[in-house]
Amino acid sequence: MNLIYANDKRGEYPESWYAATATPLDPLPELKGEVAADVCVVGGGYTGLSTALHLAEKGYSVALLEAQRVGFGASGRNGGQVGHGHNMSQPSLEKKLGKPDAKMLWDIAEESITLTRDLAAKHAPDAGFKPGHASAYFSQKEADAGRRDCEYLAENYGFGGQFLDKSATEEIVGTDQYYGMVLDSHGGYLHPLNLALGLARGAVAAGAKIFEQSYVHNIKPGSTASDKTVVQTDRGRVVADHVVLACNGYSSNLNRKTASRVMPINNFMVATEPLGARATEVLAREICIYDSYFVLNYYRMSDDGRLIFGGGESYGVKFPADIAAKVRKPLEKLFPQLKGVKIDYAWGGTLGITTSRMPYFARVAPNVLTAAGYSGHGVALATLAGQIIAEAIAGQSERFDVLSRVPVMPFPGGRMFSTPILTLAMTWFSLRDRLGI
Repeated sequence: MNLIYANDKRGEYPESWYAATATPLDPLPELKGEVAADVCVVGGGYTGLSTALHLAEKGYSVALLEAQRVGFGASGRNGGQVGHGHNMSQPSLEKKLGKPDAKMLWDIAEESITLTRDLAAKHAPDAGFKPGHASAYFSQKEADAGRRDCEYLAENYGFGGQFLDKSATEEIVGTDQYYGMVLDSHGGYLHPLNLALGLARGAVAAGAKIFEQSYVHNIKPGSTASDKTVVQTDRGRVVADHVVLACNGYSSNLNRKTASRVMPINNFMVATEPLGARATEVLAREICIYDSYFVLNYYRMSDDGRLIFGGGESYGVKFPADIAAKVRKPLEKLFPQLKGVKIDYAWGGTLGITTSRMPYFARVAPNVLTAAGYSGHGVALATLAGQIIAEAIAGQSERFDVLSRVPVMPFPGGRMFSTPILTLAMTWFSLRDRLGI
């Protein structure tokens, strides 16, 4: 289920470079009448599509309900980056959960990269996965910490990333503002909307039923695990043994536990005109990068030589009137040589974040599971989440259980009162970025 945001037109993919270059998928039917299924999946992004695919491959009957089009939300609008680890460092996870669980979480993150790459190769070759994922640092202090973290991960977790100093970084990235970066060849990047559409095709081919334009407004769980759960849309309903809530940043109040822990924020992206010979002056290698600002910049080059650049956030249901102008500021600050560059596409998307920036996995009612709040790590983790949820429904819940043990506290004041608090906090951290604090 998705909230309908003010800038989103029902039934249409928002204009973006991704939508303009995607391999189209014919519209899928709306749910009408009653359907019985082993599992009802609510949400047609990476989590929901991967869940449907993996369950259908296991022989389960699956009905997936999407309020708009599959891949309509953040799954079709993000930076396409597939990176290692979590938003919480491994030493912090070791302290909170113990080394065994921390090790399992590291393995989950690494497996999420491999699975995403493999699923893209099988179901979405047009997503064009390319290796090379880097985190860059705006201060020497941050770069030194990144180097130490890289060494710790190599020694304790077998991480194969490489730390590059300021000079080596400048040979790759056309800016003098970074003091170093960590480059990981296991991670990489892809076309996110084509990945979502490919997963949808794969799920349908495996036997899952996907219904678009099917807005879920009520879920009535059973009182015990043996009871059926009813999922209601405007024109139909699904009666299922299990329900999976896979809505992430577009969640509504279908479940209070999820709504209080996963908050929507909006992030914005642009695609420049093709840069021609200037492309290698911005990025000398085919890699993607995100940096150390709290409101981070993230970018890579497209196959047709455009800079695909993300930066800037907002909160609530409205996007800024001029997205291109909002993103142009951090783009030109980082790459002054591109001042005045023509922007051909500008778009926004809504993702889900949590207080800890770790994903929220939970059993929120009898036979109702949820996974959301990937906080910027959703391409890989959300894709793997579908496989993990499918395992849990099939009775193999070890990986789901370790993720559910990660503490994710509710936002102060719940969904209704958290937006102004969140806005104030994010504004403060954004100000710190600008002041270099």
